[in-house]
Amino acid sequence: MGDDERSRFQRGRDKLREVYAGDVVDLPEGAIPFNDVMLRSLFAEVWDRDVLDIRSRRLLIMGVIAAHGQIETWRIQARAALRRRELTPDELRETLIMLAPYAGFPNVSGFVVACEEIISAWVADGEPGPAD
Repeated sequence: MGDDERSRFQRGRDKLREVYAGDVVDLPEGAIPFNDVMLRSLFAEVWDRDVLDIRSRRLLIMGVIAAHGQIETWRIQARAALRRRELTPDELRETLIMLAPYAGFPNVSGFVVACEEIISAWVADGEPGPAD
């Protein structure tokens, strides 16, 4: 593997840590080939582009994730959005209100409890609450 591939892996790893506020499993290069490809392509090449900021990218993928009913994946994004101060608790709740007419009320309704659990855990961890 060349230095360029190692450099892309490290850039991807750095971006992954930034995007998820350090709340990720940090696998060493070569541990799982899928992870290596994901870091080199998705995080070093897509997330690292400077056209959209991380918040904008996150909102886009949160919509796609919600439309597919992937609650656990949405939780990861929502937690990172709060930790990185990209969204407030009220903005996080508002994403569900906006998504419901487009992704379907029955599909999005399952995210409401997950959203409140994430916000509660964030506040319990000592993060600023909704009124702060």
